[in-house]
Amino acid sequence: MPKQNRRWLMPVALGLALAAAALHLGWEYTHGGVKSHHLLDRADLPAISNWWGLIVLPLLGALAGRTVGRRAHASPSALPRALAAFVAALAAGAALSAAFVAGNEPAASALFLAILVSGLVVPAYRAEYGFGFVLGMTFVFGSVLPGIIALLVAGISAAAHRIAWPAAMWLARRARGRESGAGG
Repeated sequence: MPKQNRRWLMPVALGLALAAAALHLGWEYTHGGVKSHHLLDRADLPAISNWWGLIVLPLLGALAGRTVGRRAHASPSALPRALAAFVAALAAGAALSAAFVAGNEPAASALFLAILVSGLVVPAYRAEYGFGFVLGMTFVFGSVLPGIIALLVAGISAAAHRIAWPAAMWLARRARGRESGAGG
């Protein structure tokens, strides 16, 4: 079966990101002005303008489109898996935003912890996860603060999948090797 060209993924993801950023900023601009968000929701910390979303969100979209396109070129099943990951991360980001807007701090905390822990099991360091998560939170928090959270989740996930899990498997293989060698 010939491999299909997936070059359309980057422009589509970039277009989605630009449209979301423009809609978000257009809404804010026409409803009282573009907001800024303080780090950790503390007024004594620097504020980040939502205008940065015009750079952050398209960069994430282009990165996700490019990396998924490369994986899809090598494996036909990569595109459906990446789309499912994107939608799941989008839903997680939207749910976390909804819990925050509703003032349900216990739910927001539980969702945040669940997102962090899920990175230990799923490869949340991949670009489609970050793009979906940031896109899901953009309309409440802008793009920069969710991007920082996505970097934290990606770092934990990458450490788990690239270091901790391989080290645990290596140790398990060594332990099994010693057990079979000692019993013989």
